[in-house]
Amino acid sequence: MDRQQEFVMRTIEERDIRFIRLWFTDVVGTLKSVALAPAEVESAFEEGLGFDGSSIEGLSRVYESDMLLQPDPSTFQILPWRGAESHTSRMFCDILTPDGEASASDTRGVLKRTLNRAAEMGFTCYTSPEIEFYLLKSTELGADGFPVPVDYESYFDHTPGGIVQDFRRNAVTMLEEVGISVEFSHHETGPGQNEIDLRHADALQTADNVMTFRTVIKEVAFTRNMYATFMPKPFTKYAGSGMHTHFSLFEGDTNAFFEAGAEYRLSKTGRHFIAGVLKHAPEFTAVTNQFINSYKRLWGGGEAPSYVSWGHNNRSALVRVPLYKPNKMQSARIEYRGLDSASNPYLAYAVILSAGLKGIENEYELMPAVTEDLAAMTTAERRAMGYHPLPASLREAINLTEDSEFMAEVLGEQVFEHFLRNKRADWEDYRAQVTPYELKHNLGIL
Repeated sequence: MDRQQEFVMRTIEERDIRFIRLWFTDVVGTLKSVALAPAEVESAFEEGLGFDGSSIEGLSRVYESDMLLQPDPSTFQILPWRGAESHTSRMFCDILTPDGEASASDTRGVLKRTLNRAAEMGFTCYTSPEIEFYLLKSTELGADGFPVPVDYESYFDHTPGGIVQDFRRNAVTMLEEVGISVEFSHHETGPGQNEIDLRHADALQTADNVMTFRTVIKEVAFTRNMYATFMPKPFTKYAGSGMHTHFSLFEGDTNAFFEAGAEYRLSKTGRHFIAGVLKHAPEFTAVTNQFINSYKRLWGGGEAPSYVSWGHNNRSALVRVPLYKPNKMQSARIEYRGLDSASNPYLAYAVILSAGLKGIENEYELMPAVTEDLAAMTTAERRAMGYHPLPASLREAINLTEDSEFMAEVLGEQVFEHFLRNKRADWEDYRAQVTPYELKHNLGIL
């Protein structure tokens, strides 16, 4: 038993932890959990915990259903919600086959493989997400057919006695109690819309943090008689919820994206990374924007990026190079703005990072930066300047992913097939639905 495992065992005994929740995700990033008794933890470390993988979306087929959960002791945290008397902790798990090999269908494993590839190239990847979400009074719809937000405040509003300020304070406190460092929190542009930004961490820890974050936000909302949703665009007339994520690559202690004398202080490595992300963005959009509703956000305005482009200080671009601290080497990074907060973070970070690494390996040339508002340009102007659109629907995104050798290689055969099967089923179900829009506009005239 290694030191981390020993620490977990000792803490369980000293803190009287009675329930150890083993967390993992399915192919679309839904959190799964099983509670383990303290007496079984040592065995789970040594041998894993067996479960039926065929009952979890995207993990295995019926005839190869036996799988193992292998707890990662570095992710051990005591869960603070429902009071100290809950005596509950959690660990994230890797998924193994019965012979102890890493499962090809484990989405956390997909990201770990990508990070290993980065390490072989000499890079460590750090990420920091800006996570947006809406707070609603309930899941019930109002008279206008849309959810009812908990307030009608706007960007950075500070209202004395505001209920969302209390919510954010409680949520940030709980996040810090589970080891997640927060940089900023504020009200966003939409009514009831909030944003909480997490401090940078390595990409695997960030993905684990995103999964924990979504659980914490929903738990805090529940205790305050609210409902938190990460749906990309729950309102037609208000902005959608994204998860802009900042990426940086380090070679030891040196930021590989920084070059003092270069334009925007952006190194050749950084430029190649962006070029790779832009080249493959249409192919991986089905992963970073995996729901039908995701495309209402991408194409619904509100600073959501719709075209393959990059720029400095241009929030209409898909990739942005922030210059908050232009002469500070450690702060050099790029921001991917297409990602929404309902994605599977393990797969989303894996495909974005893999695209950037491919750009570095093959020395992709970077297109010119966009300096104008892309939404204000005509289609002909955008086409002439090489700013091609992202997929306009999940169906279009699926088609691009299906035909992508890059995506098949990054995800691996099983995740690639299971993910596409799930998304095709979403689209086919949606395509068969008669919507309120059709009834409103067609029923009385046809």
